[in-house]
Amino acid sequence: MKKKSFTMLLTALLTFSTLLAGCGGNNNNKEEAAAPTTSAENTTKVEETEAPKEEPTEIKIMLPLNTSETPPDTIKNELEKLTNTKLTYQFFPADTYEEKLNSSFATGSLPQVTYLKNQTTFIQMKEGIKDGQFWEIGPLLSEFPNLSKLKPEILNNTKVDDKLYTLYIGRPLARQGIIYRKDWADKLGLAAPANVDELFEMAKAFTEQDPDGNGKKDTTGIIDRNELTYGAFKTVSSWFGTPNTWGEKDGKLAPEFTFDEYFDTMDFFKKARDGGYINQDFAATSKTDAVNMFKAGKGGLYIGGSMQDIDSLNKDTIKNNPDAVLDAHSMVASPDGKYAQWMIPGYNNVVLFPKSAVKDEAELKKILAFFDQMMTPEVANLMYWGIEGTHYTVEDGKAKATDDKELIEREVKGYKDSVIGEAETNGMYENYNTLPGRIHADQLVLENVKVGVADPTAAMDSATYTEKGVELQQIITDATYKYIYGQIDKAGFEKEVENWKSRGGDKIIEEYNALYKK
Repeated sequence: MKKKSFTMLLTALLTFSTLLAGCGGNNNNKEEAAAPTTSAENTTKVEETEAPKEEPTEIKIMLPLNTSETPPDTIKNELEKLTNTKLTYQFFPADTYEEKLNSSFATGSLPQVTYLKNQTTFIQMKEGIKDGQFWEIGPLLSEFPNLSKLKPEILNNTKVDDKLYTLYIGRPLARQGIIYRKDWADKLGLAAPANVDELFEMAKAFTEQDPDGNGKKDTTGIIDRNELTYGAFKTVSSWFGTPNTWGEKDGKLAPEFTFDEYFDTMDFFKKARDGGYINQDFAATSKTDAVNMFKAGKGGLYIGGSMQDIDSLNKDTIKNNPDAVLDAHSMVASPDGKYAQWMIPGYNNVVLFPKSAVKDEAELKKILAFFDQMMTPEVANLMYWGIEGTHYTVEDGKAKATDDKELIEREVKGYKDSVIGEAETNGMYENYNTLPGRIHADQLVLENVKVGVADPTAAMDSATYTEKGVELQQIITDATYKYIYGQIDKAGFEKEVENWKSRGGDKIIEEYNALYKK
C-alpha cells in the first residue's frame, strides 16, 4: 500500500509542477516558453509536409547530332537537377542518322524518346505509327499545362490518321535564303541579287573575278550539298515560282516536278555546274563539308537552310579571313518579277515514343511530364541557351550568347536542337543580336512569311505516300541530279516522272486530290 500511495503522490506532484511551470511561462518567460513550442510545431510541420523525394525518372533519348563532337554532360547535369530525371542521351551524327534510325527501328531497339531528323524521316515512320508501334499522346496532352500550349495548327500537321503521336520542335515558317560574302560583292561592285538572273551573275562573278584577291582562280560561286530540299535547290526553285511540293494545275493537285518552273530551276543549276559556278560534286557533298568549304573561303554563296546560321558561319569565316563580311538576303524575284518563299509546316522535327521501350501509360506520363517541364522558361532556356553567366547573359530581356562560340557549339548545341515548341509557347528568351548580318537575317525571316507558299498536302495523309513516298521520291531526286549533271535530257527526266507515276505516283495524286476536294 505504501508503494502505491507514494506512486500516486509522485504523479500528483509532477502534474502540479507542470501546471505551475506552464503558468509561470505564460506570465514571466514568454520567449523561453515559446521557443520549445515553436520548435515542436516546426518539427511537426516538416514531418507533415516533407514527403520522401521521388526517385528520378530514368529516360533514354536518341537524337541527331549536328556538331562534330558529342557534348559533355554540363547541360545534362543541370537538366537532371531541374527535372528530377536521370537522362541518357544517345547522340548520332546527323549525316548518317537515318541509317541508325532505320536499323534501330528494325531491331526494336529504339529508346523511350526517339527524335527523328526531319519531315522526310517522319514520313518514313508513318507506317510504323499506323501499325501501332508508337504511343498515341493526343488524349494525354490536356493533363500537362505546358504541353497544352503547343500550337494546334502545327500539331495538326503532324497527325497520322487524325491522331497525334508526336511532339514537335518548332521553327520559323520560312528561314531560308542566302548567306553571302558581302565583302566580295562590294569589291566587285555587286548589290544583293534582286532576281534569279542577278543571282546567277553573282555566282559567275564570285567564280571568275578573283573576289578574294589572291590572284588565283580558286573560288566558287555557290557552295551546295547533297540535299534538294534543305540545300540550295528548293529555295531557288521557289524563287522561280515552283509550287511548294504540290501545286494546283488545271484545278487539281500535281507534284512540283511536273511544273515548268521545276525545269527552269534544273536548267539554272545545270548551267551553273557547266560553267563551274557551283561545286562540281555538290550531289555528293555533305552539309558538314559544304559548311567547311564556305568557312574556308572557297565559295561566296550559301543558299537554303537557315539564314540564321550566319552566326556560326561568320565565327569561323572571320577566323580564316578577318576582313570577311557576311550578310543575308532572301528577296529574289522570279523571271516575271514575283516573290515567293516555300514554307515548312511549322516544325522541322518531331519526337516519338516507341511502345517497345515505353512499357505502359504510367511510364509514358512520366516521360511526358519531363517534356512538360522542358516547356517552362527555366528549362527551355537552359537547353537552348545554356547556363546564364557561362553561355549567355540577359540584355534587354533577351539572351546574348557569349563570345566564346566554340564553348556554345561544344556544350549547348546538341541540346538546343531538341527543345520542344518555340519561344511563343515555351517562354524561352529571344536572341539578342549584335552581328549586322544576323539582325538582317531575322528581319528577312519575318518578310519571307509575307510571300510564303504553304504545301497544300502538309496536313493530308495519303496511304500510298506513307508506304512508298520516300522510295518514289528517290526516283525524282536521282533524275534531278542526273539532269543537272547532263546525264539525261528533258525527255529522260519526263520518262522518270512516268516511272514515278506507274510505281505508285498516280495513286498518290488520286488520294491527295480526293482529300483536296473536301
